[in-house]
Amino acid sequence: MDDRTILAHIDDLVAEERVLHEKGGSVDDDDRQQLTGLTEQVDQSRDLLRQRRTRREQGEDPGLAEVRPADEVEHHAG
Repeated sequence: MDDRTILAHIDDLVAEERVLHEKGGSVDDDDRQQLTGLTEQVDQSRDLLRQRRTRREQGEDPGLAEVRPADEVEHHAG
């Protein structure tokens, strides 16, 4: 997966998040659960991009970057 594909995936996920947010007060438990999952996927995808860019800057193969578990990304985000 290249950077453009990852960015397109992030755009799709953010669009899905936006749809759920626009529901406003009509968000149910399933929607909240889906929103949490989407947020985790966005975080993981952004982390993957950061890993790829760091590898590239260090002269390493960006293709060796891997999606990390959501709980690991959450602890390192920021």
